[in-house]
Amino acid sequence: MAKFPRERVRFGIVGCGVVSHLHAEALKACPMTELVAVADVDRDRAGRFAVEHGVPRVYTDFRELLAERKVDAVCVCTPSGMHGDIVLAAAEARKHVLCEKPLEIRAERMTAMIEACRRAGVKLGAVYQRRALPLVEQVKRAIDRGELGKLVLCDASLKYYRHQSYYDSAGWRGTWAMDGGGALMNQGVHGVDMIQWLAGGVVSVFGKASALARRIEVEDTAVAVVRYRNGALGVIEAATTVYPERNTRFEIHGERGTIVFDDSGLLEWCVQGSEAAPGTVDTPSISGVGSYGHYRFVEDMAQAIVEDRQPLVPGEEARKAVDITLAIYESSQTGREVFL
Repeated sequence: MAKFPRERVRFGIVGCGVVSHLHAEALKACPMTELVAVADVDRDRAGRFAVEHGVPRVYTDFRELLAERKVDAVCVCTPSGMHGDIVLAAAEARKHVLCEKPLEIRAERMTAMIEACRRAGVKLGAVYQRRALPLVEQVKRAIDRGELGKLVLCDASLKYYRHQSYYDSAGWRGTWAMDGGGALMNQGVHGVDMIQWLAGGVVSVFGKASALARRIEVEDTAVAVVRYRNGALGVIEAATTVYPERNTRFEIHGERGTIVFDDSGLLEWCVQGSEAAPGTVDTPSISGVGSYGHYRFVEDMAQAIVEDRQPLVPGEEARKAVDITLAIYESSQTGREVFL
């Protein structure tokens, strides 16, 4: 393995929307990374972002950023439907990629992205920041060690609230072409990833998804019955129509116990033979960083590049939540159970 030639990995950010600021904070705080360039089609927005985060190079065309020799890797923070074009161009430019969720909104594009990065010898990772939370890591270890016994029910409740003005605020929101879906693909994809990861993968889904209250192309309300690879069943319910919105909640039930947690933390840990839940592990707080999960994924990507290993959530793993979501849409349209 060739030694990485620099002490710090130099990153560029493509897209200056809301989530890009979390990437910038993480890149500036991580001792292994340096933020050296940014690109956005809106010149004024890119300029403001560069001033706020002290970025020396500003572009309105992401291809110009990718041509910059002083960029080793890019964070893709654009609308979902643009991810594929940027990742494919990054692979061609031999730049490593950390892509915001979802990896893409089309199965064939995800396949092309993964293959292009593999051929180019660059890393492709995606951000599912909830996986990095210490509590979630505890839950995953307990399940993998078999502490709950055979899993029987694994449920995800993903109930958010988005007013019509949210969808009207940007032309791409709530569209099939750029958003790729609604409550499941945009807001709920983190939860879809979480439950499939904890439960060990999905075999099939039977779902319904509709726009019940918002004037959008995609769904604002969805529910699906899920069969997992290990034989367990479960329900995924997602909405942007629940007021007031609820904490994202996960329930894992096995023959020997139950674990329930949500955005506020652990709600129940009841396992036969165990007197109490394991000690609470607080999420680390890093100065100047609004999201520990994003910091952890940025740090991991830099380490993966330097150590020449796979990132925390590589492309093949990142696509699973999207494939499940697409299967739910197909089931809703056809009225049939869809197998993955």
